[in-house]
Amino acid sequence: MEKSLAMVLAGGEGKRLFPLTRERSKPAVYFGGRYRLIDFALSNLVNSGFHQIKVITQYRGTSLVRHLTRAWPLASALLDQYIECAPAAMNRGPTWFRGTADAIYQNIDLLREVRPDDVLIWGADHIYKMDVSIMMDFHHEVNADITIATLPVPRSEAHAFGCVHVDETGRIIGFVEKPKDPPGIPGREHLTLVSMGNYIFKSKVLVDELKADAEAENTSHDFGKDILSTAPGRLNVYAYDFASHLCRGEDESARGYWRDVGTLESYFAASMDLISVSPQLNLYNAEWPIRGSSGPLGPAKFVFSDFGGGRVGMAIDSIIGGGSIISGGRVERSIISPNVRVNSYSAITDSVIFPDVDIGRGARLHRCIVDKGVKIPPGERIGEDLERDRQRFSVSESGIVVVARDAFGQIDEFDI
Repeated sequence: MEKSLAMVLAGGEGKRLFPLTRERSKPAVYFGGRYRLIDFALSNLVNSGFHQIKVITQYRGTSLVRHLTRAWPLASALLDQYIECAPAAMNRGPTWFRGTADAIYQNIDLLREVRPDDVLIWGADHIYKMDVSIMMDFHHEVNADITIATLPVPRSEAHAFGCVHVDETGRIIGFVEKPKDPPGIPGREHLTLVSMGNYIFKSKVLVDELKADAEAENTSHDFGKDILSTAPGRLNVYAYDFASHLCRGEDESARGYWRDVGTLESYFAASMDLISVSPQLNLYNAEWPIRGSSGPLGPAKFVFSDFGGGRVGMAIDSIIGGGSIISGGRVERSIISPNVRVNSYSAITDSVIFPDVDIGRGARLHRCIVDKGVKIPPGERIGEDLERDRQRFSVSESGIVVVARDAFGQIDEFDI
């Protein structure tokens, strides 16, 4: 790990999560009551012993950079440990990043500082736990030029992903993006190995591949489409099966848990998974902590117990963030982020509430995602009449209502 550099791609726009990504990059989206999406990738790397990490930012990076500065102050000149942001700087010409491969190519000078043997190219917007050191051991054991983290999924569902075709040894003999007929796994033809968007390259191989891609005429400068799709014919490329191991302190139910939360539907489903009695994603495993920060807030507080009058502060099957006050309102099957106020006689069900939201007296919310800092007016009804909601808010195909920060004209441009 000491001779490795991790480069985390965190510049994604996340169009399918709009309007949650209107003012912040996808990796900066809140998740699970106290985290940002990027916290999962960084926690996995740090817990695995990788402490030289560069975060590549671009799209609306202010919120992300602020979070990294406050929540991830990993720095030691003595031990050469750091998590540093590398903002888009047009290092190789007058263009912003044109794809994932170009994002690394424009920051290729960062390798000169470390001179690593291996470079990890890591995504920043998936929900999972992974001991990356095991993948690195595999990378060295098979002497791979490139190792791709993969996950077996039903072959009938694999067409939505980048798919790898492997031989009996796990060596990749083909890589194709979103094929109509995904390849099966030898001996398990009903399954397909799909890419998780995490790669380990030998440093020289990475540099050579990026230079060749930069000089090519017909390229989208994307790792999957342009580099990995042709690499098996030229290089020693292997698939690492993510479902083959568990992190410390995890039980069998967690094996293979990985969620691409790239749409409102998948984001909402992953959030609701957390409030089940025994979720696959265990946020309470002290041996493999997910690190995040909600600031210097007090503990959650519940007040008023007028059961006869219906003014009761309570939460059932829910996650409540620090600093939140449930003041005479009822919360069911929901995730409440830090510093939220739920006022008297209000009711929140099956919803995700971002930080600093104020739920007005007597308001009712059902199957909603409420963005940061929104003040829900007293008596408001959201999620009960979808036709009316579509005239005011964004509503997903399955009827999830997203209340954006400017929904009631209260947006604060200085706090995202």
